[in-house]
Amino acid sequence: MAEVHRARPRVIHTAQALVDEVAEIPELPRRGQNAMATSFTRYAASAVNILLAAARSGATCVHAGTVGTGHNADLIRETLAAESVAISSQPLPDQDTGICFVMIEPSAERTFVTTLGAERHITVESLATSAPTAGDVVCVSGYSLVGATRDPLLSWLESLPAGVVVVLDPGAIFAGLPAPIRERVLALTTVWTSNAEEATGLTGWTGLEDTALALSTRLPSGSVVVVRDGPKGCVVREGGSTAYVAGFPRDPVDTNGAGDCHTGVMVAGHVAGLSWTDAARRANAGAAIKVTRRGPNSAPTAAEVDALLADEDQATGADQVG
Repeated sequence: MAEVHRARPRVIHTAQALVDEVAEIPELPRRGQNAMATSFTRYAASAVNILLAAARSGATCVHAGTVGTGHNADLIRETLAAESVAISSQPLPDQDTGICFVMIEPSAERTFVTTLGAERHITVESLATSAPTAGDVVCVSGYSLVGATRDPLLSWLESLPAGVVVVLDPGAIFAGLPAPIRERVLALTTVWTSNAEEATGLTGWTGLEDTALALSTRLPSGSVVVVRDGPKGCVVREGGSTAYVAGFPRDPVDTNGAGDCHTGVMVAGHVAGLSWTDAARRANAGAAIKVTRRGPNSAPTAAEVDALLADEDQATGADQVG
């Protein structure tokens, strides 16, 4: 087979693409009772959020997970196609993609109920249709490390060619996985990116810099650690040093998907040639814009991120002159 040459590395996501069915409610009902929703919306979400954020920041993106056949799967395909995101594997016949039912209270507190569908049916062969090469970024979710997706995913990750960048988004579930599974995944990880609570869950440390350092000792030499601190920004441990990258706080309308947006914009910055620290600054800006919009996949474009950063740089310059 002829060697494949690409102008720029790609972003490949292996996690589940689900449909979020989002209901805004005045309050959670008591057990056995009913709540009347004030709004209801359907979104393609989960892995889709990261892929859309990366694509809107200029990355070439591929979804390597399985998409089913049916009403939900059609929404996944339509949403990805609208942003020129490819799906590498064939549709799974006779089974639709699952949903995540999200109830949002006025406080922005969210409660979830998830169903399983075609997205849980992956194989080493289906993942391999994405054909990653050196420089490509492969994104992995901790939620893929349970159930039927775990073993084929791990087997495939262990077969990746040298130079593929594995980005782990561990989620809250990762710290509770069996220790042998955790260590097997960490040994394959090039970049860890999580919120502070998820990082503390694994390390037991609470300070951001201490947590990032502790995580770096669990990863292969040369790996990168990113720990998000909500609207305040994030810390990035890269090349043996840790930097605090300030955020851009905004009055939030909807924080659902903000972490996904951060990851998507950051990996897009990396494949465009930025350091992880510089890519994280763009990710902070992207997440700041996203939280001012409703919907989990409302990530900004690269031009919108550029504009926010230019405004912030101008304001900082004016303050320094003053």
